[in-house]
Amino acid sequence: MIQRIRSFFKFEERNTNFRAEIMGGLVTFLAMAYILAVNPNMISAAGIPIGGAFIATALGAAIATLIMAFTANYPVALAPGMGVNAFFTYTIVLGIGYSWQEALAASFIGGLIFVAISFTPLRRKLIEAIPKSLRAAIGAGIGFFIAFVGLQNAGIIVGDPATGVALGNLLDPSVLVALFGLVVIIVLYNVKSKLNRFAFILAILVTALLYAILSVVGVFPPITLFEYSELGTFKETFGGFITGFKTLFQDGPRLTASAKLMTLPVVVFALLFVDIFDTAGTLVAVTKAGDLQDEDGNIPNLDKALFADAVGTLISSTLGTPEITSFVESSTGVESGARTGFANVVTAILFLLAIALFPVMGIFQIFPITSMTLILVGVLMAGQFAEIDWSDKAIAIGSFFTIIMMILTYSVADGIAFGFITYTIAKIAQGKPKEVNLLIYVFSLGFILYFIFYSKGFNLFT
Repeated sequence: MIQRIRSFFKFEERNTNFRAEIMGGLVTFLAMAYILAVNPNMISAAGIPIGGAFIATALGAAIATLIMAFTANYPVALAPGMGVNAFFTYTIVLGIGYSWQEALAASFIGGLIFVAISFTPLRRKLIEAIPKSLRAAIGAGIGFFIAFVGLQNAGIIVGDPATGVALGNLLDPSVLVALFGLVVIIVLYNVKSKLNRFAFILAILVTALLYAILSVVGVFPPITLFEYSELGTFKETFGGFITGFKTLFQDGPRLTASAKLMTLPVVVFALLFVDIFDTAGTLVAVTKAGDLQDEDGNIPNLDKALFADAVGTLISSTLGTPEITSFVESSTGVESGARTGFANVVTAILFLLAIALFPVMGIFQIFPITSMTLILVGVLMAGQFAEIDWSDKAIAIGSFFTIIMMILTYSVADGIAFGFITYTIAKIAQGKPKEVNLLIYVFSLGFILYFIFYSKGFNLFT
């Protein structure tokens, strides 16, 4: 049995052993375990029952991670993605007006398209159609967007009728807890120690401990733990996308059926786009760290890895959580010795075992305790800002509008739309229309139509 496992996962070929794989899988889990607290917390704001959201997060991560292990044999773990969950909650549901079931249906459609193009030339054409700098701007914009959400959840940034936003009351106890967590995660992430691998989960635990102490002494209300019975709400989230498909063609409390159908292509495109490029970027980073690329820098089994991610999205949408994506935190496991999919098996088992911890998740649903993770994830994603070619005026204009509009409109889709449209206009004005890929023209036209029909003046909204 042991020899079969070694042979299947190619231990000898990748010069690894069980100890290294088990340690790598454990480290990867600890590095990304924060998603078990953050994702249910975020998507529950969209109306998804917290118990069902937690089960969907843990199960989705475990199943998708196993699929990656057995199809592509890479030590790349998957879970609901940061950025996608923010877009799902704050833009698609709370912003545009979809129900959470309809948003899951849109995610499922995106997953189907991802599966369909995983083994076709269309995937490569889609990636190559968009300039590298614009792709970087989209990644950076999502980072700024996530950080903005985190700052608001923490109370550090608040709404203001005169200026839109303003600095919150930094002496408010809950804001002080959030600031404490932010300091802790910054220190842990930058300290020259192996502890920085676990900066996210350690910061959450330390901040939760402080909040619990302050709760005991009366600064905050008593902490309420979850009951295992709340996991029963999983029956509501499982298959919820089916209900979403039905109501997409019906008038809703906030959107008419025609409004849903007009916005659906843009929503699906944004979800699909973010998933494809997030996954591709993570695979490049992790395989490079593990010396798993070939001599030309190509990734063996890339199609299988993308397929695993795409199927994971179908599964997560079915379970009741937004799109699954590959986690760059997997690189911490690679640094600890993981080289094969067996490390993923270990990570997946730990995600399943973590379901038993559900009652204590009650404390992690308090925003000041988890907001610092959104801010630091935003910082890391915003690093792509440096990859933008600001010397190209058209690129600079498109990139700027991509980033600024994501933040100001609270929408990843709107940011991408403004970026594509302004980039296209700038290139035409430069007399270089042939430098714009045909797909960008198609997308830009589609986005213009989207903005036209999105207007309330067309009575698409109830």
